Amino acid sequence: MNKEIDTKQSYQIDYLTFCKYVLRTPNKTIDLSFPQMLELRRKINELTTFNSLNRIVNNENFVLLFVADKEHLIFLEIPQLLKLKEEIAMFFQTPETVLV
Repeated sequence: MNKEIDTKQSYQIDYLTFCKYVLRTPNKTIDLSFPQMLELRRKINELTTFNSLNRIVNNENFVLLFVADKEHLIFLEIPQLLKLKEEIAMFFQTPETVLV
């Protein structure tokens, strides 16, 4: 059985207003504050270390993650987890040109 996961439409983070963000998942939209975004980044970075990924792959091949002060529970398979890490990393990067 060859099941392919569509990571293109899986998880996306958008900026709404000052300190307000939205995480779009395949099933729902989750509003996040800046501290919640920082906590999500911390959790994702923790889950994507080499040791954590090895543990996930050797056990269940997915992660259940509470988001937005434990208001939402999301299911992430390994490709989705890595895509979300990439999305968060791009989101927190400083733009090349900063207008003063």
